[in-house]
Amino acid sequence: MRAAPAKLLITLGAALCAVVIAGCGNTVSTSGYSGPDKEIAQTIAHLQSDAQASDQKKLCKEVLSSSVVSRLGGVQGCENALKTQLKEIDNLEATVHSVKLTGTTATATVIAITEGKKHLSTVTLVKESGGWRISGVQ
Repeated sequence: MRAAPAKLLITLGAALCAVVIAGCGNTVSTSGYSGPDKEIAQTIAHLQSDAQASDQKKLCKEVLSSSVVSRLGGVQGCENALKTQLKEIDNLEATVHSVKLTGTTATATVIAITEGKKHLSTVTLVKESGGWRISGVQ
């Protein structure tokens, strides 16, 4: 009914499909990073592991930014939206290629491989609640 949350859900669902490694044994490596860059890469690793575990509550409360959660109708709306989207994710492999930090915002370039094809995604993050939270994916 509300266009903005529906569009956000589609974008977020596509983002999860592009970034998450659901159903396979791989994890996002953070070993090549230190300091804030490692924290940012770790947030993407949490996205992967929480999505793989179908832990919508943790994704909505600890991984996604408050603005994303709000646009999805709060924590309950977010959890319901992700429950549906997580069922659509195929097996993927992903690597955090680079991280760029600018004050309280950051971008991470993620290379996802699905069905043998590489896909580049840019994950945007914001610093809030004492940690990095995902605010969008392009």
